[in-house]
Amino acid sequence: MKVVLFGATGKSGSRLLNELVSRGHQVTAVARDTSKLSATSAVKVRQDDLSDAKRTADVIRGADAVISAYAPPADNTDDLVGVTQRQVEAVRQAGVDRLLVVGGAGGLEVAPGVSLIASGHLPAPYLPIATSHVKALDVLRNSDVNWTYVAPAAYFEPGTRTGKFRLGTDELITGANGESRISMEDYAIAMVDELEKGSNRRKRVSVGY
Repeated sequence: MKVVLFGATGKSGSRLLNELVSRGHQVTAVARDTSKLSATSAVKVRQDDLSDAKRTADVIRGADAVISAYAPPADNTDDLVGVTQRQVEAVRQAGVDRLLVVGGAGGLEVAPGVSLIASGHLPAPYLPIATSHVKALDVLRNSDVNWTYVAPAAYFEPGTRTGKFRLGTDELITGANGESRISMEDYAIAMVDELEKGSNRRKRVSVGY
């Protein structure tokens, strides 16, 4: 597939880029600063800061799907909401079939009707970005585009690519020890699996061990 990947230089984005290329997809890697990206036969490099929907539509036009691994500034996490709105508009303008988004764990349920945010177990420093992710998911749900929101486990860090993980829907996935974890490498597998299978359209998917 022809895939446009936003945030391609970030921690999760760089792992998504590796996974996409390893599976033979043609990727347009997009970042605000492209100095860390190298064009190859499988990867085109484009610059975009996601500040203008029309410009973003020009970047993604002709793609089969868009994957957003955009990470907002730590001091303005709600920037994610505006970016998501502009991505939705760009996908609509460009006529791209799918928008897949690297989500957050905060809105996932730890008990029926109780999100991780509402549970009080999420450390305070993570509340702003978690809340912004919930708002961004609402933008997707209120849109008319074909989206999939892939929410990682609570601890989402670089690690090992094992190929072993579990999928859910709206629940936070935890292991037998009660911990909720997923490596960015295994998350990338789950995201690209969803890209290829297209089995969760206009849905949230959760990933964890």
